[in-house]
Amino acid sequence: MHHFIEHFGYIGIMIALAGGIIGLPVPDEVLLTYVGYNVSTGMMSYPLTLTCSFAGALLGITISYYLGIRLGSPFLHKFGPKLHITEKRIEQAKVLFTKMGPFVLFIGYFIPGIRHVSAFLAGINEYRFKKFAIFAYTGAFFWVFTFITLGRTLGRDWKMVKQYAEHYSSYLIPLLVVVAIISFFFYLKNKKALPNK
Repeated sequence: MHHFIEHFGYIGIMIALAGGIIGLPVPDEVLLTYVGYNVSTGMMSYPLTLTCSFAGALLGITISYYLGIRLGSPFLHKFGPKLHITEKRIEQAKVLFTKMGPFVLFIGYFIPGIRHVSAFLAGINEYRFKKFAIFAYTGAFFWVFTFITLGRTLGRDWKMVKQYAEHYSSYLIPLLVVVAIISFFFYLKNKKALPNK
């Protein structure tokens, strides 16, 4: 990762994250926290890393959404395992999507294996783009902001984040659901407050 980021810089971060969300074997959280560590050393700019990481996440999740619309479920089952998206992960994502619907687009980033198929499932289920974008793009920002900021705060101890994220992800999910619900209600409230043109 060090040589990749050193060679390609901010654009490399964007490309790597987009590929990771689509399903390529990129350790997304490790990448983000390592980028945060580079921010703590002064090697990278905090605003630029946030911007490029957010852009990469948006690119990846949007491509996955349109792949879901165009190619559907057979593609996911046929080619998913080749992209390290196992049948088990697909079934887990389906169960979560059935129970919590669009909220999975928000919290899915924080659950290993789920973020790779959540947008694809939204496309298969023909979610309107506006509905998809509200949840998926908000989740992308929180995900990117959380891990880059943790890496920046922890500095040389940035590697601890992956260990704790894997161990405590089940505790984070209810909290993230609450945050997603609150964010959605704030969105609706602000939308109603805007004057109609």
